[in-house]
Amino acid sequence: MEYFSIAAILVCLSAVFGYINVRWFKLPITIGLMIITILFTFAVFLLSYVDDTLLDAERYIITHIDFKTVLLDIMLSFLLFAGALHTNFAQLKVQRGPVLAFSTIGVLTSTFLVGGALYLVLPLLGLQIEFIYCLLFGALISPTDPIAVLGILKQAGAPKKLETKIVGESLFNDGVGVVVFLTLYQIARFGIEDVEASEIMWLFVEEVVGGVGLGIVLGLITYRMMRSINDYAIEVIITLAAVMGGTVLAHHFHFSAPLAMVTAGLIVGMDKVRESAMSEVTETYVDKFWELIDILLNTVLFVLIGMEILVLDLEGPFLLAGLIAIPIVLLCRYTSLLAPINFFKKKLEFVPHTNLIMTWGGLRGGISIALALGLTETMGRDLFLVVTYIVVVFSIIVQGLTIGPLIKKLEKEDADA
Repeated sequence: MEYFSIAAILVCLSAVFGYINVRWFKLPITIGLMIITILFTFAVFLLSYVDDTLLDAERYIITHIDFKTVLLDIMLSFLLFAGALHTNFAQLKVQRGPVLAFSTIGVLTSTFLVGGALYLVLPLLGLQIEFIYCLLFGALISPTDPIAVLGILKQAGAPKKLETKIVGESLFNDGVGVVVFLTLYQIARFGIEDVEASEIMWLFVEEVVGGVGLGIVLGLITYRMMRSINDYAIEVIITLAAVMGGTVLAHHFHFSAPLAMVTAGLIVGMDKVRESAMSEVTETYVDKFWELIDILLNTVLFVLIGMEILVLDLEGPFLLAGLIAIPIVLLCRYTSLLAPINFFKKKLEFVPHTNLIMTWGGLRGGISIALALGLTETMGRDLFLVVTYIVVVFSIIVQGLTIGPLIKKLEKEDADA
């Protein structure tokens, strides 16, 4: 089965599952597709006792797709650019302080809290894992997933100021999270005695500063090219070229492609840029094109996440560790947000219960699974993949379905108080 055939099957499954969701389930697309795909996979498991043709086909698809490469190196750039393009830049500029703190200090704090907590808890389950490997899990699970967050918050009814904080954080903290993960990965692989502080600093500068710098250059070039012509078709292609060409450049120079795409998308999506560089027709086509790309890739991604259950080693201790990790991850996120929120709430107006809503609305998704798949066997890959999958599924389905009602309940309580 060639890659085109696999892609065709995934798109067809996404279309069918998307139809089922819209026709009967009527859930947010990310939640609906994950639930339907997991149910489909379990149905295939049951059917395999009679005929294992479908199960073999599904396993073939999963084993022939490098989920980590497909998501982190290809899909993520398109999804982040699309998300940043439709983000309110003016609001994000006002909230830049807390967004920066959440996506840096928050991620680092959460990484060490989660890693430390698991290092203490896992031996109680008979699982002996080195501290550095627990930190690796903390790094991959701490960043909130912009793909999941953007898709669900649109329907959650969060206050705009709070939505900007959550969306802004999720757009930037995955790039920071990947850098933290890569740094810890180097230490875990070669030993801390063989990794110098200068190497860590250079990795940070190269990935973060290089990624943001490349994004600024791409955004300005895209803006100037679009401003000099008035042809909606070519202008749409220019934005597509910025994402694809920019991703290739980022990988070549070892810059952070996610941060580059977020930065470029924010620049192209600015109100001033739209007014001076896009006609009304061009703006409509650019927005609709990237909205369609966003929806298409989201549907395929969450179908893939649902199918990833086939590669899990579902042992009893691993499942129990995953269930225990859910409250640990949530509590550590809540704790990691305390300092930034308390610092900035004196300068900026924060809505009531900001920490609680940001904790429950900080969803995990495909990025965490992709990073977990990048672990080696000696790093506890099988264990952490199961734990990550359980946290992600709980995050998207349970937290995603209840964040809207939680916000409404808190607003009602505040109104009645």
